[in-house]
Amino acid sequence: MAPDNRLVYDERLTAPKAWWGVAVFFGIALALIFFPYGLIAALIGLAVGTCLAGMYVSAQGSTRIRVTADTLFVADARIPLAALGQPEALHGEDARAWRTYKADLRAFMVMRSFVPGAVRVAVLDPDDPTPYLYLSTRTPELLVKALASRS
Repeated sequence: MAPDNRLVYDERLTAPKAWWGVAVFFGIALALIFFPYGLIAALIGLAVGTCLAGMYVSAQGSTRIRVTADTLFVADARIPLAALGQPEALHGEDARAWRTYKADLRAFMVMRSFVPGAVRVAVLDPDDPTPYLYLSTRTPELLVKALASRS
């Protein structure tokens, strides 16, 4: 039997728009540093600084969370839904607690400081030392619903 690749949930954890402005300001700051060496040096500093900061912002916003009928895809991980327990939506203080003082070092965590909500789901596989997954998400209820809808 072929795996069911029907997409149930898809989210990209994009960086805030303000971060792109900071990337431009980083390029401008580098241009000002190199301005005493001439206009060409300042333009090169602007281009290089903006590109480097833009690459960082882009990398921070490139993580995807996808759920198909039988698999969870997070970053580079592929986890069968059958190996996961009941998901739990986390908001506010609960989300902060699970990413700080309640966190287990063995947990698989995809955290983004600019995303306030999260989902925590236990790993049921006895051979896996990972106790749970902590996934930052802007729509915790939708992700919980997608993870709970196993085929």
